[in-house]
Amino acid sequence: MATPVRKKSDETSLRSGAKNIKSAVIPVIHEQATISKRVVETGKVRIAKTVREYEEIVDVPHFQEEVQVDRTPVNQFVETAPQVRTDGDTTIIPVLEERYVVEKRLFLVEELHVRKVRTEKHLPQPVKVLKEEVTVERISPAESRRTNAKAASRPKDK
Repeated sequence: MATPVRKKSDETSLRSGAKNIKSAVIPVIHEQATISKRVVETGKVRIAKTVREYEEIVDVPHFQEEVQVDRTPVNQFVETAPQVRTDGDTTIIPVLEERYVVEKRLFLVEELHVRKVRTEKHLPQPVKVLKEEVTVERISPAESRRTNAKAASRPKDK
């Protein structure tokens, strides 16, 4: 609040009972800083993702097992029938026949040697494969404003 300033002549007039008082008002100024933030667009980013389909040759191994039979002649007489046996990856199966001679005996005619043979073939086949590709495009603020202005000036379809 402003305090009135009085002169000596005013003081004497006050004492004498005069009612005319002259006062001076001195303004007191107080400044206050206000800080605020605002968002400023400095650019935009446009991201596009596309899916591309293409054929790729895939080499898939194809396994096939075959049974190979080798006939091995033995041609000898035996007292008892031999058992089926295995030697490594080969299974041996005896083949017998009865033969008449003056006496009857077993005659080992041959043995079958059976083993598995594994072969591998490669059969390339076309396979459809999907691949995603992403592109990133930076848009400057000036270009963004031009694009927005064009969009605003175009009539909207209803």
